Amino acid sequence: MRAHLGDHLVVESPATGATRRDGETVGLHHEDGTPPYDVRWSDTDAVTLVFPGPDAHVQHIEHRPERESTDEAGAESARTSLGRAPNPGDIGRRVAFERKRQGLTRAEAARLAGMAPAYLAYLEERPADPTVASLIRLADALGTNVAVLRGAGIDRPPGQGRALVHPRLQDIGPDECRARLSTHGVGRVAVSTPDGPAVIPVNYEVIDDAIVFRTAPASVPTAAVGTDVAFEVDHVDEAMSQGWSVLAVGPARVVTELDAVHRLAVRAHTKPWAGGQREMWVSIRPTRLTGRLISPADQ
Repeated sequence: MRAHLGDHLVVESPATGATRRDGETVGLHHEDGTPPYDVRWSDTDAVTLVFPGPDAHVQHIEHRPERESTDEAGAESARTSLGRAPNPGDIGRRVAFERKRQGLTRAEAARLAGMAPAYLAYLEERPADPTVASLIRLADALGTNVAVLRGAGIDRPPGQGRALVHPRLQDIGPDECRARLSTHGVGRVAVSTPDGPAVIPVNYEVIDDAIVFRTAPASVPTAAVGTDVAFEVDHVDEAMSQGWSVLAVGPARVVTELDAVHRLAVRAHTKPWAGGQREMWVSIRPTRLTGRLISPADQ
């Protein structure tokens, strides 16, 4: 049997086959993940040293790290040995944000929350699904509440979350604007129509420095053709209370050359979410790129 931090240990009833107890693995005693384990039981919230018997099995969580260490230096070493950067989930990012807001090290926060520093490192750096008990302890240690760590209000429109205490609004240059444009798949094109101005979301690609999207003839986005238009894309990170936006301005035209149409179709990553026959390619070649970024003042 092998487990990783965050895995659930389930002890089945030998008589009925029903789950008798389950808990979250919050501490490892061997680097290879073999028993014993420190387990926080979901029914009592108590942490005990467990030597699993034949009636126990491990439920592995997804995206777990291959190795965890017992302190911050070891966690950094493990990340380096894996050859990839941390990929935190939203809960982990909120935990890290609140911990830094309180000026706590991982070791200090882990001590206050009654958990191993390696487990806190795992929560902050990998997609995880901690138990309610763990979230309650963390929220209490960080001076916040479980709702905040879980992302209360995640279904609200973007931007209604808590603002940064010391935000910084800064311009970003054309090269970074191009880089950010290429990371997204949905943007908004602003056009003039007989009924007045309209802003339409479209699936788009950035190919050969041009913004391209597919639409249907006589649809609203075709009003862009033959005019200078504005195209906008943005990202709001509610977990970190920060975000950015990029605005591209330039002439729009229909791509009619068969070779060019074929090349765009081959290189496209997605199809229009709106469905239907949308084989008319519109290309916007930006003549002006501007962007802005909201981030903490100390970054």
